[in-house]
Amino acid sequence: MKILVTGGAGFIGSHIVDGYIAAGYKVAVIDNLSSGKKENINPKAKFYKLDINSKEIEKIFFKEKFDLVNHHAAQIDVRKSVQDPMFDAEVNIVGALNIFESSRKSKVKKVIFASSGGTIYGECGRKTPDEKADANPLSPYGIAKYSIEFYLKYFLKTYGLNYTILRYGNVYGPRQDPHGEAGVVAIFSGRMLNNEKTVIFGNGNQMRDYVYVGDVARANIFALKKGNNEIINIGTGKASSVNELFKKIAFITDFRKKPVYKPARAGELYKSVLDIKKAKKILKWEPSVSLKSGLEKTVKYFENWK
Repeated sequence: MKILVTGGAGFIGSHIVDGYIAAGYKVAVIDNLSSGKKENINPKAKFYKLDINSKEIEKIFFKEKFDLVNHHAAQIDVRKSVQDPMFDAEVNIVGALNIFESSRKSKVKKVIFASSGGTIYGECGRKTPDEKADANPLSPYGIAKYSIEFYLKYFLKTYGLNYTILRYGNVYGPRQDPHGEAGVVAIFSGRMLNNEKTVIFGNGNQMRDYVYVGDVARANIFALKKGNNEIINIGTGKASSVNELFKKIAFITDFRKKPVYKPARAGELYKSVLDIKKAKKILKWEPSVSLKSGLEKTVKYFENWK
């Protein structure tokens, strides 16, 4: 099987590429390196430095004749989508359509799409949302991800292009950018290791479902042959607060300073957590890395990364 991973130089995409290559598949990567890093790319993968909106995409699809496309390339910053929804839509919606159009024209059999359980369900109340829960995205980023899911249903019905949609919780782990705006675990790890002041926006009681990137990569391997035309949550089913996260990382890094609290930011959810029963049933997948272990692995990476 020949697989294309868009965004394969990025945080999550590069781990998926590693997993596919370790499993014996031929892999190509398309990435414009706007946020991804060339050093993240597995040397056994074929690399095309290209934007997903490029007209050259279709030529590569016909040249390589991919069997499956794993679409992870995206504008990933929720707050940036709030500031510039037009840019978010151009990358996330129009870029995805360019990939899907090239897929159906070149007879790709299936697309795996990285969606966002962390934003599509909106505020999560007492009941943890499963895949049948009402969608209520509160940011342009979440709206774009949800829109793309409907486009995939259209491509299935009209052209027979199969898909698996994976709705992620808050993914963390090695290779996440500690200097970016997205990824609180990476940001906390980087700042604490440098003994710099660490900011918490809001009161720190915001709850998130933190899932380790290695577990997410495994889910993408299982999705190669399972979960056709399904939407599946990928998380842990457990919520942790930002304050808890701060304490855990501070303990691992021996960080002694107190957090600096600043006003909450526009578009940010208070609680997000996912029901993962469907992933266990259909993909035969469940997370294997605890938050404690995942944070230790992440901090160790950033210690060496410095």
